[in-house]
Amino acid sequence: MALRRIVLRDFVIVQRLELEFGEGFTALTGETGAGKSILLEALQLALGARAEASFVREGERSADICAEFDCPVYLHDWLEESGFNQEETLLLRRTIDVQGKSRAWINGSPSTATQLRTLGEQLLDIHGQHAWQRLMRTDDVRALLDAFAGSSTLIVNTLWTQWRASLSKIEQATAEHSTLLRERERLQWQISELEKLAPADDEWEALNTQHTRLTHAQKLLETVQAVIAMLDGDDVGARAGLARAHDTLAAQDHLEPAFKDLAETLASSLAQTDETLRGLHAYLRHVDLDPEHLADLDTRVSLWISLARRYKRPPVELPVMLQSWKTELQQLDAASDMETLQEEESRQANAYHEAARTLTLLRAKAAPRLSHEVTAAMQGLGMSGGIFLVSIKKSAEAGPYGCDDITFMVSGNPGMEPRPIAKVASGGELSRISLAIAVATSALGSAGTLIFDEVDAGVGGAAASSVGRLMQQLGRTRQVLAVTHLPQVAAYANHHLVVSKTRGSTTTSQVAEVQGQARVSEIARMLGGEQITPQSLAHAREMLNAAQSSEPQKSTP
Repeated sequence: MALRRIVLRDFVIVQRLELEFGEGFTALTGETGAGKSILLEALQLALGARAEASFVREGERSADICAEFDCPVYLHDWLEESGFNQEETLLLRRTIDVQGKSRAWINGSPSTATQLRTLGEQLLDIHGQHAWQRLMRTDDVRALLDAFAGSSTLIVNTLWTQWRASLSKIEQATAEHSTLLRERERLQWQISELEKLAPADDEWEALNTQHTRLTHAQKLLETVQAVIAMLDGDDVGARAGLARAHDTLAAQDHLEPAFKDLAETLASSLAQTDETLRGLHAYLRHVDLDPEHLADLDTRVSLWISLARRYKRPPVELPVMLQSWKTELQQLDAASDMETLQEEESRQANAYHEAARTLTLLRAKAAPRLSHEVTAAMQGLGMSGGIFLVSIKKSAEAGPYGCDDITFMVSGNPGMEPRPIAKVASGGELSRISLAIAVATSALGSAGTLIFDEVDAGVGGAAASSVGRLMQQLGRTRQVLAVTHLPQVAAYANHHLVVSKTRGSTTTSQVAEVQGQARVSEIARMLGGEQITPQSLAHAREMLNAAQSSEPQKSTP
């Protein structure tokens, strides 16, 4: 069992409703306009459908919808990853205020509408009364066959996108061939200019330092020589004065102990002066006054500055700019390398067509099975001798979903060749074929609850009883909820819910399960309208007895 309970408060014309659902097939009936669709709308809202202010009951501030499901094991991981509590049941709640704003919860924790929709795809499978329209849409027809085949178009779609991207690169390279050549020539010329300079990453700073030193070498030499003379000149140098001062104080430190510390200070100054003089003499030995070297440095600094001005960049950025041009040239070469581009396109095309062939084989294997099952279901829906056929032909062009043109074909009468469904089927036949497909594909997916919303429109007579039997059959393995106006269908239900409308100061819709005589009366109303006669009651009892006798008794565990 999947759907256990639904609770509504101030929703459309429902003031308060609490409804429990049982296993098997449940029919939902009621007079036209009583609000049979309200229950389905509430379920869809609980599962993430778009919220609107019109869902709030007139005069109230908000609507509240709660739906309780059995929690399938396969949802446990998703609940844990999404931060929701794992419990035996799955409680979904949605509130909508008069401004149309909504809030949602999953097992008591706030959620988004997107998360509710994710759950809805796993819990409910809804077949609407206009489901036959899907039979007219190419994409829906293909998707239905793929779902039945258990095949996915994801790989083919991805390979198709990659293949188209390869073709686009070739087209772009062809269209921009002359532009690419000009751009390539420009980059090559610029690179060749900078490669003549061959700027190293840290060269500009070192070059500037060396050039500045050589430019002022003579002045620096004269400065050093003058300082040496000041410190160590004959008798007048600072060093000689320090030495005499030290010796004079040291000679009297036996008479005045304070002189000893002062003499030591002068000794330290004398030692530092000697160290300075050694450094200055070393500088004189290594100073470079080579004018040719200076001329070479002048030339290189000028070239750095000239190129930096030409390309409007600071000189220090020239090495980075050269590397970026080389990278750009490599990318340009790759974009204009037609041989490589064509090899890549061929590889992508082969991968796509291989995946498309695999997809075609899966479809071809599933098509006869789907044709057989839908054809079998049609026989009991007033289309005895009718044939349903899934046609697969090679499409004129490859596409994102493979290389197949898929068409649903039908023959409504014995001896007639199947033709495309849109050309031969009437509205009533389309509804019945759609129902047959729904029955044939009902086992698809993991949803525990199947909902049929007036899919029996346009069906009557013996075919209506067949619809009821099909619903009853589906209910043996899945929970089935069907909104119907046909008494023949409702008679086969394991549970029967009736929607009624009461009018007072405000209009209110209610839903209740009917059993025994109340159910007989509802079937009689559906048979004969508002005037229930002994004949319609007798007919209703007969219909219920016949329908329920066809349901095998379930063993008690």
